[in-house]
This record gives sequence, structure tokens and C-alpha cells, in this order.
Amino acid sequence: MCNSHGQDSSYFLGWEEYEKNPYNETRNPKGIIQMGLAENQLSFDLLESWLVENPDAAGFKRNGESIFRELALFQDYHGLPAFKDALVQFMAEIRGNKVSFDSNKLVLTAGATSANETLMFCLADRGDAFLLPTPYYPGFDRDLKWRTGAEIVPIQCTSSNGFRITESALEEAYEEAERRNLRVKGVLVTNPSNPLGTTLSKHELELLLTFIATKRIHLISDEIYSGTVFNSPKFISVMEVLIENNYMYTDVWDRVHIVYSLSKDLGLPGFRVGAIYSNDDMVVSAATKMSSFGLISSQTQYLLSAMLSDKIFTKKYVSENQKRLKKRHEMLVRGLKKIGISCLDSNAGLFCWVDMRHLLSSNTFDAEMELWKKIVYEVGLNISPGSSCHCTEPGWFRACFANMSEDTLNIAIQRLKAFVDSRDNQQTSSKKKSFSKWVFRLPLNERQRER
Repeated sequence: MCNSHGQDSSYFLGWEEYEKNPYNETRNPKGIIQMGLAENQLSFDLLESWLVENPDAAGFKRNGESIFRELALFQDYHGLPAFKDALVQFMAEIRGNKVSFDSNKLVLTAGATSANETLMFCLADRGDAFLLPTPYYPGFDRDLKWRTGAEIVPIQCTSSNGFRITESALEEAYEEAERRNLRVKGVLVTNPSNPLGTTLSKHELELLLTFIATKRIHLISDEIYSGTVFNSPKFISVMEVLIENNYMYTDVWDRVHIVYSLSKDLGLPGFRVGAIYSNDDMVVSAATKMSSFGLISSQTQYLLSAMLSDKIFTKKYVSENQKRLKKRHEMLVRGLKKIGISCLDSNAGLFCWVDMRHLLSSNTFDAEMELWKKIVYEVGLNISPGSSCHCTEPGWFRACFANMSEDTLNIAIQRLKAFVDSRDNQQTSSKKKSFSKWVFRLPLNERQRER
């Protein structure tokens, strides 16, 4: 019954409005376009082609013989060894094989949502806190807090440095937690960031590792967008920095945990495939026991173990998917720029962090909500306001670009252009009226001089 789920957040309310009136090119062309869903639909054709070429995997067969019964019966909650091996190899491939992963340290979960919550149960008691840099994914209020009783204390990041994490921001968040009598158990970051679409720099990762080493706390690195990096700088995993900075045989090594998923990189959120990777045997043991409450079906594991084991396919998929994401990202950024709207420079993800501060009636979150409602109800676009992501500055919005066709994205940009043009025309008209009134109030000789 507690209200920490966050279901009343504007992030989720926008979804509700979309579901009442969803855009459809033929059936409902005036409906709301969903730009609040970070879903990757750009490379389904590659996945579907692989399924056609590999009928045994899709048909639950091995060497032409059905293994349906084998998969349908009870499976150990540790997961299928073949799938875990294939998954850790895929994780290494995305990281340029600069690091390797041990499948014995991997815990399978029903998506990253389950993985993050499981880590909260493992690492924090009710009332303990994790520090999260802002802006952060609105769903974390649900995933990290709702059932666990853990608390979130924001690390306040600002646009002045592109929302980068600083030492002073980390210390201020830690001190804020202490003022609230909260015991800090760790820091959680998303890398690449949701909603920013930026990768953490090596400096930021080193800063985080020094911080958790000093405070003797944990670090969770949510790396579910690691395969979506389409521009430089390249993705750097926390595991890479741990090794480079000789943390391997220290207690810090055991206090860093990675969350991964196939929802974004492979575009399979409906398959519910997530994972925890940890060097701490106790965390792996506890999380494995807890995973029995959210298992991945054996059928899913079998299918994906075959797909991920096909190295020719995975290499082609990752490369082509990144090219498509880059093209679509450029399309949105270019379209917004033409109508006077800029975005934070980004190199990853399925979304842009859009700067609409100049469209606010005042520099307040009330004005942000007023603008957001106009965009949802009048323009017909569901985008996520920065306040739902706990951004400290009003006027930023997250807009997703990979869950729709190019034609639909073009329509979304055209709708926004019409809204901005209409608003500019209204302001120009209003200025002309006020100027006319001002001129009319002048004495006749002054009016003539004005002309």
C-alpha cells in the first residue's frame, strides 16, 4: 500500500494518456505518438532473418529432434549453462573483448528490473540508501524502493558540465544522506545513461571507484545500454577500469556489481532476460536463491543461447544496429535543430535529452508541467518531462526515437514544429498589440517621430 511505486509520476501518466489514444498511421492518424518508451524496434528484420535461417532453435529442436519436453519440464534456477556461457561471451563482445566474464558469477533474472531490485535486497536493509546521479530513469523509484524499503538520495548533476558526475556532488549527496540519518550502502549509475544518452567517462568511473573505496560502500553499474553506443567516445565498462586500476585483489573488486539485459541491445524486452554479474560469492549465492522468484523460461534461454552463440550473426547485428541508431538519432537531432530546439550531445541509447527551457513560460517546474501537458494533449506526443527523471533544472525532456518508423518520427517533428511556430506567432502578435497600445498612448508629435 505504500506510495513509493511512482505510478503517479508524469512518466507513467504520459503512458496512460497514450494508451487511451494511440497513434496509428491509418486507424488513428491524430492520436498520441509514443515517444516515452525506450524500445529498440530498428533491427527486428535481422532477428527475424536469423530465426528463418535457424529453424531448429525457433522450433525447439536439436539436430532435427524435438526437445520441447526437455525444455518444458523443471529446470534448475541456476539457468542453462549453454545460455549463461553465450551471454557472458556476448557481454565481452560488446565491450570489445577488453574484459571477459565468468558464467559462474552470473545470475539470471527476469529483466533488469528484477536484477536491480534483487541487488537492493542483497545489499541494503530497509531504510538504507543508495546514491543516484540525476537525472535518472523514473522507474528506479519503483525498482529500487517499492518492495525493498531502500531509499534513493540524488547526486545533483547539472547542465553546466553536461550533467557529469563530480566529486563535490558525490560528497554533497553522501552528506545529505547523513543529515537524513540514512546509512549509505552504495551508488547506482546507468552507463550509458538513461535519460541522457551519454557514456560515463573514464575519469567519472575512476572517481566513483575512489569514492566507494573511501566510503567502503558498493557500486552498481547498470549497463543495459552498452551495445547501443553509436558514436565516440566508446563505451567503457566499470569492469575495464577495475582491472586497469589494479582493484582485482582488493575488497573494492567484490563491491562492484554489473546489471545487464537483452531488452535494449537486442530489442527483446518482452523476453524478460536480465542478469547480475558480481565478483562477490555471497551476493551471487543470495541473488541466485532470490532468482527463483523471477526466472527466465527454459525455452527463451535455449533459443537465445543458439542465437548468441552464432558469432557471425552477433557481430553483424551489433554493428548494423549501432549504424541504424546513429542514423535515427541524427534524424531527430537535425529535425529539432531546424525548429530551434537543441539536445544534449549524446553518443548512445534510444533517446535524446531535449532542451526546451526556452519554451517555458517561467523557469519553474510548474511551467514545465504546463508545457508537457500541451505537448501531450495539443501536439499529441508523449515525451517524459525532466522532473519525472528528478532533473534539478526545469525544461528538459526525454524523447525516444527507436520505437517507431521514420515516417512516424517525421510526423512527430512536424507536429512539434507547428506547435513552436504557432507559439512564436502568438508571441509576435502579442508584442505587436502591446506596441500598438504603447504608441497610441504617446502624444501625436511623439507618435510621428516614432514612425
